[in-house]
Amino acid sequence: MSNINCSSVGIIGAGIQGVCIGLQLLKRNIPTTIFDRTEPGMMASYGNAGHFSPYAVLQLNRPDIMYDVPKMLMSSNGPLALKWNYIPKMLPWIFNYLKNCNKKSMLHTAKYMHQILNHSMDAYEEIFQEIDTTNLVDQKGIIYVWTNKNLKSRNLEIKTREDLGVKQKILTVKEILELEPNIKPVFTGGCFYDYAYHARDPHGITKKIFELFLKKGGKFINEDVKTLKQLNEKETVIKTEKKEYKFEKSVLACGAFSKKFTDQLGEKIPLETERGYHVHFKGMDNLIKRPIIFLDRGFGLTPMNQGLRAVGTVELGGLDNPPSKKRIQYIVNCAKELLPQLKQHQDEWLGFRPTLPDFLPVMGPSKNNKNIIYAFGHQHLGWTLGAITGKIVAGLLANEKTNLDLSPYSSSRFN
Repeated sequence: MSNINCSSVGIIGAGIQGVCIGLQLLKRNIPTTIFDRTEPGMMASYGNAGHFSPYAVLQLNRPDIMYDVPKMLMSSNGPLALKWNYIPKMLPWIFNYLKNCNKKSMLHTAKYMHQILNHSMDAYEEIFQEIDTTNLVDQKGIIYVWTNKNLKSRNLEIKTREDLGVKQKILTVKEILELEPNIKPVFTGGCFYDYAYHARDPHGITKKIFELFLKKGGKFINEDVKTLKQLNEKETVIKTEKKEYKFEKSVLACGAFSKKFTDQLGEKIPLETERGYHVHFKGMDNLIKRPIIFLDRGFGLTPMNQGLRAVGTVELGGLDNPPSKKRIQYIVNCAKELLPQLKQHQDEWLGFRPTLPDFLPVMGPSKNNKNIIYAFGHQHLGWTLGAITGKIVAGLLANEKTNLDLSPYSSSRFN
């Protein structure tokens, strides 16, 4: 690895991004401290669908989806919802999103998601060789199913992935039922990513990586960070509710909560919050062997150690609105549509995904503060991109050369 060329780094955020960045910095002999007000991996890294999705190059900035958005918002029984009290705050994001909803932007996003997704599993494999993943990770593939309702959209997805060289197997209903005999055939076709992994316990994996970070000499400060600023070329300061900590460089990796800090730094980054929900059906994880995503419904099922996790929906409503019972009920109804044998659900959970209007993450230095590095905005793919983000950001902090084109992830695209 490279020599020390950075005296110390402070990271705000102990989710999967933060702990992976921290681990990679220690491998480069750079002393690192992670800050979080909660225990590591307790936010979005805890409650996600647990899919490692290296194939998920297409995002929501697509012309075909834009026409469906008003219809989805008007239906209380759809995959997309809006907290109406939040609309005024969302307007800049919505305006930016509409600007990005065209074929050119869609293909730009797909290309640069593919660039990092392509390396995502190799980066995790390196980490998995250093931690015990027994009963934490399965490689049984992931199945997507759909109905005839939006075949034009499905064909667009299949073709875009094909053009980028993403491996996919299109399946008939019969072939899907051979793989998963317990599900009800309420779909007309699907796609199988037979090489995909899934987590049986995302929080358990984050904790193992965090323990490795501590074992290698990393520090953790369990305090609420209030401000972040750069003092000069050699000094940044992270101020918590208790005291100030100085580092040569700092990393902002606290997902949907990052906007507070970018606003402090005078950067107008249109980061918004997609609220996602999950529930568990205890003891039901043996009904399916692998994750199943029902695309028309915007929801998925994953067999996990806590039970069968049903997860999904996109609710636009910021960080402060209370959870929505309607969204929970929607997920429960979707789960029972695929698996009518499901009984009572438990563990209602709401989490926050950090989303930018072009659906690419922000990775790279702050526009005006070169010693502050951003690593947030990974939307639905934060879990998949944790390990590769760790490598990219640690490489930037250690001034390593890369053959990746990192310009599309720069925050300056919004300023």
